[in-house]
Amino acid sequence: MIRTMDHFTIVTDRLEETRSFYAALGLVDGPRPDFGVDGAWLYAGDRPVLHVVAVDRLPEPRRGVLDHMAFAAEGLCDAIATLRDRGAPYRLLRTPRPFSRWQVFAQDPNGAEVELDFDIGETPPDDWKTMAAAR
Repeated sequence: MIRTMDHFTIVTDRLEETRSFYAALGLVDGPRPDFGVDGAWLYAGDRPVLHVVAVDRLPEPRRGVLDHMAFAAEGLCDAIATLRDRGAPYRLLRTPRPFSRWQVFAQDPNGAEVELDFDIGETPPDDWKTMAAAR
């Protein structure tokens, strides 16, 4: 039976921009089998958690019902600074008590929603309440 998530796969017509986006968030481009199509496997540690398949053009209509992908993360302020530096829109939320985890939501270059989950003990940016209210 299922024990854990293995990976997500996304399709892109912007391979290098997609690699760059996820590299800025800490995933590392790594070994990938030769599937006969371009793409990338992006690793968190020693696991390829995000598989990227390059296409000339995204399929129409787009397929699938994946709402978002979530990653456990660390370095909340650094992640927000990275997104700000890239001009990537994001939302910072705090889950209701008793969980109180920090969550950052952003879209990758292909429109896939990415959730980054941070420990309750992470220090948020000073303006986090203003940011949360404005979104």
